[in-house]
Amino acid sequence: QVQLVESGGGLVQAGGSLRLSCAASGFTFSNYAMSWYRQAPGKERELVATITRDGGSTNYADFVTGRFTISRDNAKNAVYLQMNSLKPEDTAVYYCNADPIITALMPRFRGSWGQGTQVTVSS
Repeated sequence: QVQLVESGGGLVQAGGSLRLSCAASGFTFSNYAMSWYRQAPGKERELVATITRDGGSTNYADFVTGRFTISRDNAKNAVYLQMNSLKPEDTAVYYCNADPIITALMPRFRGSWGQGTQVTVSS
């Protein structure tokens, strides 16, 4: 089945940087657009960024545009999120999965959220 393992989170000061990684298995990785999501305490999960199957196009939420960069390496079945100029409001658990349309449609993705990786930004 689909497995998604996030890593790279940590505790950083405002203005700092982190690079998150997601290792994927159990599906043909290059066939799917991939996304990063985040969920802060007491809030709903929200979409952060999406990248197309070949990495040729990206899309970002307004609140991270200009600060975060999503990328992928299909040879390694991996997707990354480079986070710069971090703000306290970026504090959340960060998850990777297929893009929102696929995640909503296909049970094997909908039911395969990983444990995520905690990002905490202090001031």
